[in-house]
Amino acid sequence: MKDIKARILSNKEIAPGYFKMALDAPYIAKTAKPGQFVQVRCSDGFDPLLRRPLSIHRLKAQGSPRLRSGQARLKGIEILYEVVGKGTKILSEKKDGNLVDILGPLGNGFTLPTALNLEPSAILVAGGIGVAPLVFLAEELAKKKIDTVVFIGARTKKFILCAKDFKKLGAGLQIATDDGSRGYKGFVSRLLKLRAGTKVYACGPRPMLECIAGMCIKENVECEVSLEEKMACGMGACLGCAVKVAGNEYKLACKDGPVFSANKIIWLR
Repeated sequence: MKDIKARILSNKEIAPGYFKMALDAPYIAKTAKPGQFVQVRCSDGFDPLLRRPLSIHRLKAQGSPRLRSGQARLKGIEILYEVVGKGTKILSEKKDGNLVDILGPLGNGFTLPTALNLEPSAILVAGGIGVAPLVFLAEELAKKKIDTVVFIGARTKKFILCAKDFKKLGAGLQIATDDGSRGYKGFVSRLLKLRAGTKVYACGPRPMLECIAGMCIKENVECEVSLEEKMACGMGACLGCAVKVAGNEYKLACKDGPVFSANKIIWLR
């Protein structure tokens, strides 16, 4: 990991209260894996003091005349975030060309599916801003030509994020909204149909993750979840993001995660 000053390439609101920021960060782009995150210093002062952990949403490429047709040099990363407090509000007000202090890549990410006797396939489940790390993952799955279906859950249709991105990658797409304004009316977990040889990846609210984990454990389907935990340091020093796992042990979401095998987590309420 490195602590770098990254120049903002763009910072746009893509839905009410949701922003996508592109950062010039070649080192992080070259070393990042799907599911990892960066710690972002939102303010140039001391308020707020703590950095904000934000998933690496996708990699950003830039073409070059020195490269052959169809190739591109990794230029930086994109982060997708929701304005929920003072730090992210400051971040949303930053302009193109401003510098942002970011630390990364951090954490352990997703592992791609494998199957001994079947063609591997993947199911991605996103709840709200939980879509953030899954576009990067979907891009890697597309490169491996792994059949992928994406399920997106949101409160209402105006908060459905990244649907077009997944479609461009050739993934199947199903949507659920709480109010029925688009797609299925109800919880996104109700749409899942699990089958052997499929690996499930999920990110979103903890109750959703617990529900999906239970379904996968019951059907003996491999599942990885990305936990949305509060993190102060992002490096395992402060011990503030402890997660209880099997064996009566605790792991740190920032260092051992944020991606965990669903059957390893003790889902405390």
